[in-house]
Amino acid sequence: MSTTTAPDPTSTPNPPPSSNPPTSQNQTTNNNNLTWSPSLTHPQRSLLRHQKGLTIWLTGLSASGKSTIATSLESHLLSPPHSLSAYRLDGDNIRHGLNADLGFSPSDREENIRRIAHVAALFADACTIAITSFISPYRADREVARKLHKERGLEFVEVWVDVSVEEAERRDPKGLYKKARSGELKEFTGVSAPYEEPEAAEIRIKGGETSVEEAVRQIVEYLDGKGYLKKGEVQEGGLVEM
Repeated sequence: MSTTTAPDPTSTPNPPPSSNPPTSQNQTTNNNNLTWSPSLTHPQRSLLRHQKGLTIWLTGLSASGKSTIATSLESHLLSPPHSLSAYRLDGDNIRHGLNADLGFSPSDREENIRRIAHVAALFADACTIAITSFISPYRADREVARKLHKERGLEFVEVWVDVSVEEAERRDPKGLYKKARSGELKEFTGVSAPYEEPEAAEIRIKGGETSVEEAVRQIVEYLDGKGYLKKGEVQEGGLVEM
């Protein structure tokens, strides 16, 4: 394969990380007079990294198996034959740091998803496969995450790990449903707070009857079919295999 020359980072800058990007890269935003600093575009970065970044967004009830599937998927993608850059962003882990100041009220849940959507988009723009595992109970919040990626030309794959409340409560590895039923935990999804099922998820995994291995295979088959796992040069017109 011929060598490539690093593109000029000032030639076609990325759109700014805002849900309402300014029409000009030199236009001052309404946020404290900040301006967007030009960088490489996602296709330019992908050309140099030989990988297409995207976000795989796992959603579902607590104890649906999201984190277990996400962990296995991350390991699978990092290992041969794929050997791709991938990183798991877990709901509980994020609340230990970045989102430690947030609770579980509707407004805090909204902010939780807004922040992680931006973080996932940064990973995807850096040509890494971001794998998020968050309950993300509200359709509107998941749509915000999808729209954010779309505006930046980044792929977003929603994966619904579908289990009933009864099945999730039967598993209950952390004892959270028991605490929610007793009133010890307030605003708990599936018990005292709603979960709005996805209406058009790219992938639906029936968690109650699908093994972790089968779930990973289902996701990988979808990604492979879309060409997201090919290693090669990603140019403005698409991916060119090595």
